[in-house]
Amino acid sequence: MDGEGGPSGLAKSAAVKLSEMGERTKQLGTAMKDPHQQRRIILVIVCVALLLDNMLYMVIVPIIPDYLADLESEQSEHVHVVMHPNTSANSTSQDKSNKDNLDVQIGVLFASKAILQLLVNPLSGTFIDRVGYDIPLLIGLTVMFVSTCIFAFGENYATLFAARSLQGLGSAFADTSGIAMIADKYTEEAERSRALGIALAFISFGSLVAPPFGGVLYEFAGKRVPFIVLACICLVDGLMLLTVIKPFSNRTRENMPVGTPIYRLMIDPYIAVVAGALTVCNIPLAFLEPTIANWMETTMHSSQWEMGLTWLPAFFPHVLGVYITVKLAAQHPNLQWFYGAVGMVIIGASSCTVPACKTFGQLIAPLCGICFGIALVDTALLPTLAFLVDVRHVSVYGSVYAIADISYSVAYAMGPIVAGQIVHNRGFVQLNLGMGLVNVLYAPALLLLRNVCQMKPSYSERDNLLEEAPQGLYDTIKMEERRAKKKGYSSAGNCLSVDENGFDPFRAQRSLSEESSGPEYT
Repeated sequence: MDGEGGPSGLAKSAAVKLSEMGERTKQLGTAMKDPHQQRRIILVIVCVALLLDNMLYMVIVPIIPDYLADLESEQSEHVHVVMHPNTSANSTSQDKSNKDNLDVQIGVLFASKAILQLLVNPLSGTFIDRVGYDIPLLIGLTVMFVSTCIFAFGENYATLFAARSLQGLGSAFADTSGIAMIADKYTEEAERSRALGIALAFISFGSLVAPPFGGVLYEFAGKRVPFIVLACICLVDGLMLLTVIKPFSNRTRENMPVGTPIYRLMIDPYIAVVAGALTVCNIPLAFLEPTIANWMETTMHSSQWEMGLTWLPAFFPHVLGVYITVKLAAQHPNLQWFYGAVGMVIIGASSCTVPACKTFGQLIAPLCGICFGIALVDTALLPTLAFLVDVRHVSVYGSVYAIADISYSVAYAMGPIVAGQIVHNRGFVQLNLGMGLVNVLYAPALLLLRNVCQMKPSYSERDNLLEEAPQGLYDTIKMEERRAKKKGYSSAGNCLSVDENGFDPFRAQRSLSEESSGPEYT
């Protein structure tokens, strides 16, 4: 007979271990099917994707100018030796011409991502509304991975330009589908604001930590290493998406309603006001990023490390602004428009203060103010876009967050090209005063949203009116059906009227009720 240490005992022990592993796998699978656990994992995946996108946008800031300058000097030196082997005449004018050409190349390269993102977003928003959020997110991560690898190994301007533009294509899918997925999974207003606030914190962290991250690795490890690190993180995030969400086996998209076309959302006056605010509030950040380093070097004689760390301290007030806005929105949800307006005033005042700074320490304060104000505007208005779609259109969020991405892209597409021209023709002081004035003047426009936000207290009651957890699709219709059974339709009169651009589930349901019940509802 075999003892416990014999072959039979080893087989039994192995069978027990395999059984335990199978049980744990089954428990993990059960946990993954839990909607609350799954949406937390989805939030992590989306936040990592947003972090990567913004790091890819900003990581080239300390790398590309120096790298392209080296390429330009090598090429010009070679051409000069071939064409003028025995003379150095006109070298000064040639150097100035080369520098101007390099500045144009850098500006176009920086803006190419936002320009392509701006062009693709209307198409990506419609595509997301048709197929759901998971496949476009996977497409975006795949394109970002490929473009980052090309950026790592590209050694001429044309290749870098193609890689940068390809990043814009990936961002148009990843950013829009990621934020739309958060809005769809987190349907209760307070939870939605909190989840979008977390996503905004990751966006801020990616934008502000990328320049020092890229600069340090570029200095000590070369151009390729920063991009290879980001490509590996992108690959891991894509594998997590395939494992957790399994986009190609998901059948929920078959039951998705048809979303409102993006052109109808664009002409909705309330969505247009929000989109305009998102563009205006990001103009100072987009216009200062390509111009402030040169201004610091000229006026403050700042060192390289000071120019590299210019925006890093602003990360902390940005996170603080997100936290404060989420807390205030949970207590006073009807004042979302007010938080956004206050943020725009803070941005305007801070922008006007920037040219008055004489030292690096003084400059930190207005830059922190700009990022704090942007946090207030973004955290207040991004959930408002989802709410407007819920109550005025169909609860499908791809197109409306494509509009939000277009708003950001407009600012960042103009920044590297327009800001330099304004500084050259008008001066750095006029640039900042103009940006500050635009923000302050736009803030009163958010008063148009005050009636929309007043609907939020009644809308947040839906969890008590629904027997099952809301899924984010046609949630408003379900809520009103339950409310109709309990209270009749007297509550519908307290809601904001819906114009010809909107979808009115209340009127449609009331007509059906009148037909089926006769004079009871008249």
